[in-house]
Amino acid sequence: MTQFDRLAALGPDARKGMGVMGPFAAVFGMIAAAVAMTVGAVLAVFAAAAVAVMAVVGGLVLALAAFALKARRAFGRPARRATDPDVLEAKKVDGTWVAYGWDRR
Repeated sequence: MTQFDRLAALGPDARKGMGVMGPFAAVFGMIAAAVAMTVGAVLAVFAAAAVAVMAVVGGLVLALAAFALKARRAFGRPARRATDPDVLEAKKVDGTWVAYGWDRR
């Protein structure tokens, strides 16, 4: 068998000589191709759904991180002065509360 004969068996003339089984092989080949395409389409849908779920979860994590940073900035600063003049400011010094600002009136 020459190299040309081996390559000729792969071309359109490869089905010659199949006899009665030729049409059945063609039909089963088309069925197998349709099943393979259906399985591929289902797997593509699952992959797309997984990517969408990861995007949603990533967005939620990012939003929670933004809220946490916003809360940290809001509550991490020292307290602002009270606008009510009757409120005194106090600090704890050596276990004792010391008020200041009461004599500035």
